[in-house]
Amino acid sequence: MNWYDLLRGLHIIAVIAWMAGMMYLPRLYAYHTETAPPGSEFDAHFKVWEAKLLRIIINPSMVITWIFGISLILYHVYAMGQGWAFLLQPWIVLKLALVTFLSGWHGMLAGARKKIAAGERPRSAKFWRATNEIPFLIAIVAVLAVTLEFGAR
Repeated sequence: MNWYDLLRGLHIIAVIAWMAGMMYLPRLYAYHTETAPPGSEFDAHFKVWEAKLLRIIINPSMVITWIFGISLILYHVYAMGQGWAFLLQPWIVLKLALVTFLSGWHGMLAGARKKIAAGERPRSAKFWRATNEIPFLIAIVAVLAVTLEFGAR
């Protein structure tokens, strides 16, 4: 069995789930902000949808993404014998920076869900629509950084 390919495949699947949820949640926030006044029946439905999306899809897939990502790093360091200096290559530095940003974005989205559930509207629907593609754009750069291994020594 090729463990590296298995880890990489599982990592990619987890990333796809994480990105899908991270792109959909801001769209839900936009619709929620626009169409569901606090305390309405529709507001209650949105609260459930947003909470389930975070709890069932986004949070677990982020954790799994990190687990498989760290496993891949350890595989490079130990099984492939590249050592820890491998982490200084430009492509992996960029990927780790982007994943760290996405994790922060994830936290911001989770915090916004709590505020929206409390009846606040911390951002406009226009903001949520303008930002819902951020995870996809970052994923494009991260995938290209890894597949092209730019700046690799």
